[in-house]
Amino acid sequence: MDHEDRIALFLDYENLALGVRDHHGGRPFDFRPIADALAERGRVVVRRAYADWSYFDEDRRMLTRSHVELIEIPQRMGASRKNAADIKMAVDAVELAFERGYISTFVICTGDSDFTPLVHKLRELNKRVIGVGVEKSTSALLPPACDEFLYYDRLEGVDVPPPAARRSRPTRPSPVEPAPEPAVETAAEEESARDVDTLAVQLVQTVAGMQGSSGGDVTASALKRALLRKDPTFSESDYGFRTFGELLRHLAAHNVVELAAGPAKGDPEVSLPEQGDREVAFGLLRSVVVDLAADGGAVALSGLKDQLRRAWPDFSEKKLGYRSFLQFCKAAATDGAVELRWSPEDGDYLLTPKTP
Repeated sequence: MDHEDRIALFLDYENLALGVRDHHGGRPFDFRPIADALAERGRVVVRRAYADWSYFDEDRRMLTRSHVELIEIPQRMGASRKNAADIKMAVDAVELAFERGYISTFVICTGDSDFTPLVHKLRELNKRVIGVGVEKSTSALLPPACDEFLYYDRLEGVDVPPPAARRSRPTRPSPVEPAPEPAVETAAEEESARDVDTLAVQLVQTVAGMQGSSGGDVTASALKRALLRKDPTFSESDYGFRTFGELLRHLAAHNVVELAAGPAKGDPEVSLPEQGDREVAFGLLRSVVVDLAADGGAVALSGLKDQLRRAWPDFSEKKLGYRSFLQFCKAAATDGAVELRWSPEDGDYLLTPKTP
């Protein structure tokens, strides 16, 4: 238990409940998916929800059964109930951060950007902050401020209603009108589909950056934390994988990364293939430069990538761990495949074949 994260949960209940009802077809808010997601991340020792509960009488029973402490913020004449709840919740969270040093993680359930300063202050106090909000009612300012952000709509156990079909005027059927072809993919499916290739590029860039900055081994757990720092909404489940380890094994099977036994069981070391595709890419670059260079001439960097892709249509320097094509060419020059120099007259880098 000493190694478990202690979690304090704060719910801006009016924001969550109204967000679910407005964007989920009037369905009531269900606390269970949030509780299950947090149970996977640590031990929840504080659960508080803030609202004027006279407006959410039926929800009180559901939250009480889940051992959530209900903080009453009654509506007063001439006062803003919403602002009173926000202020009370923020004050309680900061007070708890000072008084309960054993609490390592704060979960702020809201989509309101007004809580962004609270998130910054908690992180300043060395607390990990997880946000939870309804996707369509969450401010774009809030997720980047958190260490991790969970969209309620994507949590396991949340049944999101399909988008309502648009109504159209009835038309008189034509006997010669051909039947419409079935759509290959609905808009909802297109929106939910994630590009694994794009994820692979981001993951390779992250591994390369971590190896370059620390010079040490990169573990799967450290890589996951780095990806969450880049995009707090990242979740491997959005790409069809049950666990982060399953995602890494998929990429390893496609020679994107290499996995080796790590310092702890279930936490492998992640590295980029040192040979193979990189050596092939360097050799291909040299052959393209040789073909384009005439009588000892030089080849400009601009447009060279297009020439390289004609010989290797799937070429991507990012999949090889390089942030730009220039960085890839510099690595090839360091490896001895080509020579690279800046030409002030041409205003471009020039490449020539490396002389033996």
